[in-house]
Amino acid sequence: MIRKYITVIFLGLSVLGASSAYAAPIELTAKSAIVMDAQTGKVLYAKDAESQRYPASTTKIMTLIVALEHGNLDDMVTASTNAATTEGSSLWLSPGEQLKLLDMLYGIMLISGNDATVAVAEHISGSVDKFAKLMTEKAHAIGAMNTNFVNSSGLPDPNHVTTAHDLARIAAYGYKNPLFTQIVSTQRKVIPWPGKDHDRELYNENKMLWLFEGGNGVKTGYTDAAGRCLVSAANRNGIQLVAVVLDSDHMWDDSIALLEYGFQQLRPMTMLNQGDILKTVKITEGKKDTVKLVTSNNIVVPVSADDKDQFRTVIEAPNKIEAPITAGQKLGVARVMYKDKEIGTVDLVATDTVERKSFFGMLWGSVWSFFTYVVKNFA
Repeated sequence: MIRKYITVIFLGLSVLGASSAYAAPIELTAKSAIVMDAQTGKVLYAKDAESQRYPASTTKIMTLIVALEHGNLDDMVTASTNAATTEGSSLWLSPGEQLKLLDMLYGIMLISGNDATVAVAEHISGSVDKFAKLMTEKAHAIGAMNTNFVNSSGLPDPNHVTTAHDLARIAAYGYKNPLFTQIVSTQRKVIPWPGKDHDRELYNENKMLWLFEGGNGVKTGYTDAAGRCLVSAANRNGIQLVAVVLDSDHMWDDSIALLEYGFQQLRPMTMLNQGDILKTVKITEGKKDTVKLVTSNNIVVPVSADDKDQFRTVIEAPNKIEAPITAGQKLGVARVMYKDKEIGTVDLVATDTVERKSFFGMLWGSVWSFFTYVVKNFA
């Protein structure tokens, strides 16, 4: 289908509760820190965010992403002896124990089970080394170019490094997946414990889920080498923020300060309302000549005082289409762009049903067109 691209710049759109006043500068104990809007990638505050540091168990954010994209959630994952004897925080897997991949992922993200990360890595890639390569490749594809993973758990290794900015990019990418969002925002989960007379009851170690309004992720981390680390996140009024603190003396306070600072700088702006008419398309062989295309959903974007004009909408839809057409049928898409980055899409659907002309109707239309042509050119 031939499509035409039309760019529409939206100016002066409604910003809910907008304020031009930014929060005062914040003081943090973290060696590296950042708060970023997940949808646009806009950095709202950063402190030494490009320096490579050890990520500890915040590594598991990428473990989750790769597992979701490469694994089958219903697969039964068997814990090897290598997995079951992994040092550090644990899901208490026994050699030969089997759990569904999805249950393993909850064990990884809620209580930081290092043993589960090894079991998952071996199940998907055959070894932790091969799985770690997938993790690094995915990080680089996301844009986290200063990251290198050598294991799935975050246990110390001189070559296992990332940056605060890279971790924010990775977490922001994760929020594109609804199941990622569901897992990292879960406060309590019960999963099986084969061989026991009771199930495992998992409580999320990330206190931000109840300390901070709108808190919905992501992962804690600690080793002697990395210090206290936290990737946190929150969603308010449709704005998804991600904050990262690495090697922090007071990671909860630092993270709360970052997220509050971020929300003070951003306001939701309605780019498109459900039902907005964005294009009229010509119809061939139909009982009507045109049909209107409308947006199927709302699109709200986060704006700050200095980037309100950086958003635009690109419409992809045919200039004409052949009947029949059904009301609600998808005939195009509108893409919302922030600078050169796509940050959201919405389907464009037909407002009406248009039936195809009958044979005699098409024949009469051809005769009438010929008659009109003759009159116009030879009369």
